[in-house]
Amino acid sequence: MYKKYFSLCLYVMLILIGCENKKADMVIHNGKIYTMNEYNPIAETVIVKDGKIVNVGRQINYRPYIGEKTKILDLNGATMVPGFIEGHGHFMGLGYAKMRLDLSVVENYDELVDMVQEAVDKTPPGEWILGRGWHQSKWSPMPEQLVKGFQTHDQLSAISPDNPVWLTHASGHAGFANAKAMEIAGITTESEFGFGGEIIKDIRKQPTGIFNERAQYLISKYVETPSYDAGSESGSNSDIALELAVKECLENGITSFHDAGAGKESIQTFRKGINSNKLKIRLYVMLTSRDPELLEEWYKRGPEIGTSNDYLTIRSIKLNADGALGSRGAWLLNEYTDRPGHYGMATQSMDYVYEVSNNGLKHGFQVNAHAIGDRANREILNQYEKVFKENPKKAHDLRWRIEHAQHIDPKDIPRFGDLGVIPSIQGIHMSSDRPWAINRLGEKRIIESAYVWRDLIDNGGLIVNGSDVPVEPINPLASFYSSVSRKTLKGFPNNGYEPKQKMTRLEALKSYTINAAYAAFEENIKGSIDIGKYADFTVLSKNIITIPENEILNTKVLYTIINGKIEYQY
Repeated sequence: MYKKYFSLCLYVMLILIGCENKKADMVIHNGKIYTMNEYNPIAETVIVKDGKIVNVGRQINYRPYIGEKTKILDLNGATMVPGFIEGHGHFMGLGYAKMRLDLSVVENYDELVDMVQEAVDKTPPGEWILGRGWHQSKWSPMPEQLVKGFQTHDQLSAISPDNPVWLTHASGHAGFANAKAMEIAGITTESEFGFGGEIIKDIRKQPTGIFNERAQYLISKYVETPSYDAGSESGSNSDIALELAVKECLENGITSFHDAGAGKESIQTFRKGINSNKLKIRLYVMLTSRDPELLEEWYKRGPEIGTSNDYLTIRSIKLNADGALGSRGAWLLNEYTDRPGHYGMATQSMDYVYEVSNNGLKHGFQVNAHAIGDRANREILNQYEKVFKENPKKAHDLRWRIEHAQHIDPKDIPRFGDLGVIPSIQGIHMSSDRPWAINRLGEKRIIESAYVWRDLIDNGGLIVNGSDVPVEPINPLASFYSSVSRKTLKGFPNNGYEPKQKMTRLEALKSYTINAAYAAFEENIKGSIDIGKYADFTVLSKNIITIPENEILNTKVLYTIINGKIEYQY
């Protein structure tokens, strides 16, 4: 009798345990859910267990999934999409930018000087003052004294005689130094820089304080990063920068981030972040090609995929073919309209690009190249094609990328689709740059060959979107708006710049979700809301697919959910 009673109790207990094991960790319902699955595009309910999606659909009876510990998230009609994936940014750069003067808000040179003056008043003599975000082409009025389209250091040096000052251009492709900084670096009238950079000088051969492209290193190698007071936060500057970057991502609905060019120190910081549970964003890391020793080390060890529940993957290399339009460093086929005789510059030799591309293919690494100007895009496509033709057995499903793909000769547009090269663009760049970029390229080139997203899509290109943060704010909704409207963030012009190049709203959403996942070989684990994929979601206050265009920028991120856990709530 006792044995029968015990067996019965055991049986019931096992049933109860089995039922409890089927209970969900989270049930999300009562909203408009865009899955990015063309066969099941709209859902109303998502069931999550152990960080992954176990059910998704319109008419799901979710009550059997509810247990004592189940989190029930009622969307109350809000819109949920797959977690936004930042397709191209600089993760640690985002964090460090939060620790420096934000010069993106200054509207002219005088305001820049005033902001630095405030910092000088608070900073001990001899300590570096750092900032980022100035853009001379957006200033009004322009400084009276210009050399090759840039301001000179005189005003800056006058208010900071004892503090070295180093201010990075919004693009990251130029820097502005005062006299004290140039003195520390030993810059004189005799100083020159060779391949890939330029020291801007006036007619008297005096350095103006502007260092373009790779010439920035002449100053930056001497920069001492000031300590950062973050109140209750503690740790090294790199640790704090990581925490600040994570916070900014979560507040903007970013669940994954393609880090475009990380070095050894950044990778070490990422690993520390994993160990301390402070890296709450999934990172897809591109190794910087500016460090050949780093590449050699990784060629030997091979790609690292899916570390710590797919929070860290290192399987690609970032090349740098040219500079930026803002600094006139983008490499062009024809001269700059506003600087005759100047074509920009290559910042890495094509021999080096070919060498790295070959090694990347040999050792299993994706290759991604920064290319903004039409000459840079053509040269990179040429090198990629050469490597593909020389290695036909390996040249399949490589998903190599061109980062920015901003200005492309019409003859080269079909080559992206033909070669399977992914154009990784930043919609916000068009919005931010188009008003002044016409001065760089002229009307014909700006219309026919700049920000040609529709042409790329129609020719088989798979668009990935991002912000290039800290070059631009990380906000995905800003890039989404720019992609579908072709307007500035102030809504100008009425019909958008070159409106025929607009993306549809679904295309723009795909560029921030499933396309970005595909571009990182991660479409099987994220990028859409499908059974078996990670429960990474972004919940929005408005339906960005259907609301009037002018309401997109007023949309709020209500929740950022990663691995089935609410990491941010508005």
